[in-house]
Amino acid sequence: MGLMHKPPLVFLDEPTTGLDPQARANLWAHIKRLRDDHQTTVFLTTHYLDEADALCDRILVIDHGKIVATGTPEELKQRVSGDRISLSLARSEDAALAVKVAGTLAGADQPIVEGKTVVFHIPHGGAVIPGLLKELDVAGVELVGVEVRRPTLDDVFLTMTGHSLRDGEPA
Repeated sequence: MGLMHKPPLVFLDEPTTGLDPQARANLWAHIKRLRDDHQTTVFLTTHYLDEADALCDRILVIDHGKIVATGTPEELKQRVSGDRISLSLARSEDAALAVKVAGTLAGADQPIVEGKTVVFHIPHGGAVIPGLLKELDVAGVELVGVEVRRPTLDDVFLTMTGHSLRDGEPA
């Protein structure tokens, strides 16, 4: 694998299929150098959405030959339900209070109680955590853990197309 010149445009079709993790990481680094150091436009087709997230400035989501979404990785992720916040409670009886506090956050969806866990989605979850923790403390809710999960491009694809890349062809 190599380039003898500095082309302004390179097309790569599924470049890491079948590569081991080390070879894949090396190829990613090479692609980044092409883009960043040589200002090469890299047109990449891939089913590995973590690869698209790491390497692409702009993404087109194509389903059955039609473009269903376009944007930067972050723009596409924001179109999904937002960051998932999971509050692990010390006591299940605090769930109602945690739901009440979480429900006051601007942009939050309706919190769901799953045993000693309260789960909800909100845009920019990391930004609300400090205030949320203060409010939960004031309300007397004891936490044993907090998790913020950003949406992935897999989540985006599933939301935009209604199926995952691993699903078979539609009947």
